[in-house]
Amino acid sequence: MQFQFFDPEADIAVSARRLPHWEQARATYFITFRTADSLPESVLRAWRQERDRWLRQHHIDPLADNWQDQLRGLPAAAQHEFSNRFTRHWQELLDSGHGECVLRRPELSQIVARSLLHADGDRYDLGDFVVMPNHVHLLVMFAGLRVMKLQCRSWKKFTAGEINLRLGRRGAFWQGESFDHLVRSEVQFEYLRSYIRENPAKAGLRVGEFHYYRRKD
Repeated sequence: MQFQFFDPEADIAVSARRLPHWEQARATYFITFRTADSLPESVLRAWRQERDRWLRQHHIDPLADNWQDQLRGLPAAAQHEFSNRFTRHWQELLDSGHGECVLRRPELSQIVARSLLHADGDRYDLGDFVVMPNHVHLLVMFAGLRVMKLQCRSWKKFTAGEINLRLGRRGAFWQGESFDHLVRSEVQFEYLRSYIRENPAKAGLRVGEFHYYRRKD
């Protein structure tokens, strides 16, 4: 099975809540979803305010549906600065271990892993993934258009129910909105595979505190 990447000439569907979501048939996504308590609202609010301030300083409206396109139109040095200040910082905040981090427990991370693998080769083609203590990173390709967000909701609804049952709880387990990015090239794909593989070590996790899956083909 060959993973395919974003085609700027093909049809796309764009939607947005707090985050923009681009969808394209037969394209590969890098997706992150996180537990509801993974980032305190005060920390997240401060990160958003600083990011939005930076975008406006570069004449980009952070509320525009195409703000990411405008960002990619900036000089390379500005794009690199944005990545260092905000994209990497956001990942570092996740890895800093806010919240209860219940997915550190193997019996709970296995629920997420089994859910991701359940329809692999049927509804989607799953690449590498890692279940961290308070978030999940995965690579996945969908055949259809406008199915990515539906599948993310399905994964989160099922796993939230199972995990809450094990914990004897009710209420939101996952943050409502996921982060998704259409992979642009094979070089970027391999970079993201390395990022997923190395994420536990960078976060200082020990064996048994995460669940890593590498697609063999």
